[in-house]
Amino acid sequence: MSVSQQKPSVESWFKHKGWKPAAFQRQTWKAYQEGQSGLVNAPTGSGKTYALWGAIVQESLAVEAKPKGLQAIWITPLRALAVEIQQTTHKMTQELLPEMEVQKRTGDSTAKEKAAFKSKLPFGLVTTPESLHLLLSHKKNEDYFKNLQCIVVDEWHELMGSKRGVQVELALAYLCALFPKLRVWGISATLGNLELAQQILLQPTGQKGICIRANTLKKIRVQSLIPQTMETFPWRGHLGLHLLPEVLKQINKNRSTLVFTNTRAQCEIWYQKILEAAPQLAGEIAMHHGSMEKKVRLWVENQLREDKLKLVVCTSSLDLGVDFSPVESCIQIGSPKGVGRFLQRAGRSGHRPGATSTIHFVPTHAMELIEALALQKAIDHQAIEDRQPYLLSFDVLIQFLMTLAVGNGFHPKELFTIIQRSFCFQEMRKEEWQWCLNFIRYGSQSLEHYDEYKKVEVTPEGKYQVLNKGIAMRHRMSMGTIVGGADLKIKYLKGGYLGSIEEWFISKLQPGDTFTFSGRILELVRIQNMEVLVRKSKAKKAKVPSWMGGRMSFSAHLSQMLRETLYDIEQNDSPERKALEGVLQQQKKQSIIPQPEEFLIESFSSREGHHAIFYPFEGRAVHEAMASIVAYRLGLLEPQSFSLAFNDYGFELLSDRPVDIQGLLDNDLLNPQDIFEDLRQSFNVSEMARRKFRDIAVIGGLVFQGFPNKPIKTKHLQSGTQLFYEVFKDYEPDNLLYLQALTETYEHGMEEGRLQQAFERIEKQELCWLQTNHPTPFSFPIITDRLRGKLSSEKVEDRIKRMLQQLNKATQI
Repeated sequence: MSVSQQKPSVESWFKHKGWKPAAFQRQTWKAYQEGQSGLVNAPTGSGKTYALWGAIVQESLAVEAKPKGLQAIWITPLRALAVEIQQTTHKMTQELLPEMEVQKRTGDSTAKEKAAFKSKLPFGLVTTPESLHLLLSHKKNEDYFKNLQCIVVDEWHELMGSKRGVQVELALAYLCALFPKLRVWGISATLGNLELAQQILLQPTGQKGICIRANTLKKIRVQSLIPQTMETFPWRGHLGLHLLPEVLKQINKNRSTLVFTNTRAQCEIWYQKILEAAPQLAGEIAMHHGSMEKKVRLWVENQLREDKLKLVVCTSSLDLGVDFSPVESCIQIGSPKGVGRFLQRAGRSGHRPGATSTIHFVPTHAMELIEALALQKAIDHQAIEDRQPYLLSFDVLIQFLMTLAVGNGFHPKELFTIIQRSFCFQEMRKEEWQWCLNFIRYGSQSLEHYDEYKKVEVTPEGKYQVLNKGIAMRHRMSMGTIVGGADLKIKYLKGGYLGSIEEWFISKLQPGDTFTFSGRILELVRIQNMEVLVRKSKAKKAKVPSWMGGRMSFSAHLSQMLRETLYDIEQNDSPERKALEGVLQQQKKQSIIPQPEEFLIESFSSREGHHAIFYPFEGRAVHEAMASIVAYRLGLLEPQSFSLAFNDYGFELLSDRPVDIQGLLDNDLLNPQDIFEDLRQSFNVSEMARRKFRDIAVIGGLVFQGFPNKPIKTKHLQSGTQLFYEVFKDYEPDNLLYLQALTETYEHGMEEGRLQQAFERIEKQELCWLQTNHPTPFSFPIITDRLRGKLSSEKVEDRIKRMLQQLNKATQI
């Protein structure tokens, strides 16, 4: 008997499926029925989707007159996740409310799907923040939302710490003002600061709301793949591919596996290497990352759902809650850089209530085995990262004002009160609000004499509105807060698209050069009309594409866990610790393994010059800033030039003269006083702010990125935004977009809060300065990372191997 032939209820639907509702699901249904808003926090794979969608469907089942129009909006951060959610919710809806449907509207939606939404509003809509804002830009947007009962924000932890989260805040503030009884719910699996997350999400509703947590603790087992032999002097990337045979063993043991990489370049490399080593996997292996053609990505996702793929090599494009129930195993290549990200990826396996998730950790160098222990410790202690929200993101606000002005328009006095209901803009002053209004109406003070920046007109009734169709069209094409380099489409000479690649990489290639993409080796024929025309190549070697922003930095939580693990490493009896025995013994032979009360500095001389290595273990981003401050302070003692290098463990100062470490100790140059003033003096903050300003200028509509078939070249876009930056810096220093670029550089680019805490911690530690004759196992990865920035990958390999031979000989291992 079908569910629809029984007394229809969500309970009976669960029973028909052979499931038993979890306590947190029942609690969510009850709270929703009572009209509450809230946040659901439960492990990946525990049934969070049915907790909220079940509540929405049950409410509609309870009323005799079936509701009309759009009842619920489900916001997701990923298009892949939108497909999964739409299929899951639609299936449940159709079996309980056969006359209702759930549609999807994202950047991947076809013109036919968008037309279907307009002609007949669905019961539910699964969408992204960008697509929701596009709906708000329509003239009749209130007709779409007049029957809306609930908005669900999925993976809120992922959105909250980004400008896409600000987009969600603004949309919620606007819709909650229009419909005061609207309920707002969030869903999160991995988040440290839950109370703040709940406050930010629900602030527009005026309710504190309820936080519902699942009591089921997700079981996660971390298993490191340990090499049979371990190099004593580790270096990044070297070890990972040496473990390929072990990776293949794990793949062969399981029916289906996801191999997670941190970057698209790493994804391309591992796909090629796996296929070379195991050609029998052809037809059962696929790749998935954000630059691949939409059709290919959707095909991969569907093949996973249908259990037709044995292996998918992917990036964060498959991180979030996409439910691929057949996946039995997950493999993480290299450091995930954060506990939350690692938990999210681990949860892809055993993706059902009560199941244990197993993730295999593949270290790319020896030191990452310490990270494996730190990750397990963090999981045991549930030490998940906080997400820091953006505040006063005027570029996003300006874009939102334009969105409303393109649609029905707005009255500034009414809208100001609405905008202040959002967490991001609760402290916005009236002068700042007026500046934003003037910006969209006249352009800024420096641009008021140029007509192209006068986008919004004021009607006799005082309404701000865009009346020019060309301006409206350009705005709709530019909406969103994800800003990247100019992407060029990759196309075969005979037709057929493969995906997109960033202009900055392809511009370095000459016709005839080969590169890997989407699992193929391609030969560049020519670039024509912003398309990269290619043909298949039989070449054995090819360049691997790299994308901007490839290097992530340790999170604060993982940094802390790494230090704690390192301090206790001598008492650890794990397989990882045993594998590191040679590395640790050599480190103690040449230097020390620092303890909690110690801060280690090593120095030695080589043919390159004089090296000083510092070990805060705070992450790459913090070390970049610390290196600049320390170099600046040493330069004040005596003028001296330094080359800087850094990784997640420490940083190096390299000079042609001995580094005055004794002077640094005597003058207490690692103190936390005036660090930000010293940073301004030492670091090229202005250059970093220029790069931030480029994105802000695009989001705020100051510059136009071009039409889909004719984008503006990256170098032209960069030079244009730099000109604006210089004009504002010199002639309009109170420009809010210019000031925002500086703020974001310090708060998000350099993590100034962590930087301050790191210096305060070091001030309390005993400084241990040790002079060594050669690089130590701890310093060797930092030195070799510096070489990567100067030499091609082939030359780096050869150079490092020669260094290792010399080092092994010198240390008599």
